[in-house]
Amino acid sequence: MPENNNEENPQQDPSDQSAESQTEETAGTEPQAEASSEGLDSVEIMQARIEKLEQELTEAKDQTLRTQAEMQNIRRRSQADVEKAHKFALEKFSGELLPVIDNLERALDTITPDEESTKTIEEGISLTLKSFLDVIGKFDMTVIDPAGEPFDPQLHQAMSMIENKEVEPNTVLHVVQKGYSLNGRVIRAAMVMVSKS
Repeated sequence: MPENNNEENPQQDPSDQSAESQTEETAGTEPQAEASSEGLDSVEIMQARIEKLEQELTEAKDQTLRTQAEMQNIRRRSQADVEKAHKFALEKFSGELLPVIDNLERALDTITPDEESTKTIEEGISLTLKSFLDVIGKFDMTVIDPAGEPFDPQLHQAMSMIENKEVEPNTVLHVVQKGYSLNGRVIRAAMVMVSKS
């Protein structure tokens, strides 16, 4: 009995084959479309990340520059503070020495130079005063003794005004008490009498 080839190997209709091939094509293109859209999404995500990282880098650079500038300012301020501390550390101590110097000068003023009995005392006081002035000079402390100079309110303190036609107005006629400065800063202003017209 002859075998039926149609049952075992049925012949497919050409229209069925075209439908299958179309299904395979569409099935093949859908994953490609999905892959390409996923690729676009990942590129956009990467670009967004790059922009965010660039922005963070710029902010970090700005913050670093600000921090460096602040550190330089702190360093400068601390150096200036240390310099001031070195310069003016002796200010209080120097101020306490001034009455001693004043007393030595007053003692010299009271001694009459003609008397033999007081010459050795005068020499001793003069040497003591000189050594005091040498010591304060080593530490940039200077005497403000403005006799005959124009009055300067930053360095002098006027105690009184005296009429005097021989000198110009606002000239220091007499120094009641000498002034002192330490590294250019006035510790004590000179007390003076000033001329007026």
